[in-house]
Amino acid sequence: MAEPLRILALGDSLTAGYGVAAGDAFPVQLERVLRQAGYDVTVLNAGVSGDTTAGGKARLDWALADKPNVAIVELGANDGLRGLDPTQAERNLDAILTRLKAEHVRVLLAGMLAPPNYGPDYAASFAAIFPRLAERHGVALYPFFLDGVARDPRLNQPDGLHPNRDGVAEIVRRILPTVKQMLGPPPGLVKAGGRG
Repeated sequence: MAEPLRILALGDSLTAGYGVAAGDAFPVQLERVLRQAGYDVTVLNAGVSGDTTAGGKARLDWALADKPNVAIVELGANDGLRGLDPTQAERNLDAILTRLKAEHVRVLLAGMLAPPNYGPDYAASFAAIFPRLAERHGVALYPFFLDGVARDPRLNQPDGLHPNRDGVAEIVRRILPTVKQMLGPPPGLVKAGGRG
């Protein structure tokens, strides 16, 4: 029997599940929804709260020890919150994507936006990192990980930064079509003599 497809969720507190129950974290909710859709997957939670792109790059060896087939890279929120140099964030993410490609791991890059308090020039420089890297590496892009969730008090914890359980569910709902497109149809949907 084939082993489940291993999806590495490499990220920060938004992946790790800061402030929500372990069973409500993004990797757990994503795995549950994918399994309900017929995919035999294990989603590995490689999220570390407070992590920057530099932190993600530093622990990539550890994250790859589980031999993932696919990776969702969700890093950059903390770089943006701290006003770190977008050029450095891009270099770190570039190194992560280069390494994942070398390990034959298919990648979905999740984009992030910087908070508005650093001004429009910083925000524009930061936002441009993700589509540029996706094109350079030929990987799938989900433009904004917090799409539909950011700044909605019903979907966030009191800090206004971290999604609550319903917010995580909304992230999963919105990113799911992109993940499914990347994975292709679940095995049970490919009929003999033709495609599902």
